[in-house]
Amino acid sequence: MDYEQARLNMIEQQIRTWEVLDQNILDLIAAIHREEFIPEQHKKMAFVDTQIPLGKGQFTLEPKVEARIIQSLDLKPDDTVLEIGTGCGYLTALLAKSAGHVHSVDIFPEFTKTAETRLNKYEIANTELTTRDAVNGWDKHAPYDAIVVTGSIPALTDSFKEQLKNGGRLFITVGTSPLMQATLITRINENAWTSEILFETDIPPLVGAPTPTQFRF
Repeated sequence: MDYEQARLNMIEQQIRTWEVLDQNILDLIAAIHREEFIPEQHKKMAFVDTQIPLGKGQFTLEPKVEARIIQSLDLKPDDTVLEIGTGCGYLTALLAKSAGHVHSVDIFPEFTKTAETRLNKYEIANTELTTRDAVNGWDKHAPYDAIVVTGSIPALTDSFKEQLKNGGRLFITVGTSPLMQATLITRINENAWTSEILFETDIPPLVGAPTPTQFRF
């Protein structure tokens, strides 16, 4: 398989056409080889526009979604980022190369371990990987300049929003299958946030997220 050609096709045919036009982001995606973060048995699927199984009932996001996340967060070199759901570590790498420091939390120790190995290969040292249940966020290092939640939740709660700095951005997917909304929330001040729906999608729920029947209206 010609991985370089497949990578170029992914960038030009999937990512650019999904309104990701920041050349710095496109260059970053070209430099961090996605196939090196994908489980070996699925390596040839690394550039396909699909969610790839990671085990434990978990999946990657599509490449175009990962790119849109990085672009929408508009990360700065000194930003501190929280990632809920490390997964394979590829999005972690993109975040780390775009920001000052990344705290990434995953409930599965196997994911934390393999992601650390993959990040070390790229000499990415500005990450802290933790194995914990972070279904309500991770306030140990809060507040954050940006938060990314890689699994969906049925309804937005205050826990993630409250862990943002003023001016901080939260990428989160809200709703139930088959219709969910990828949403960017920005904290304006101590008591106000704005919300922008970026696109519709359908991704697996965050481990431990409440099911819709548990909500009381």
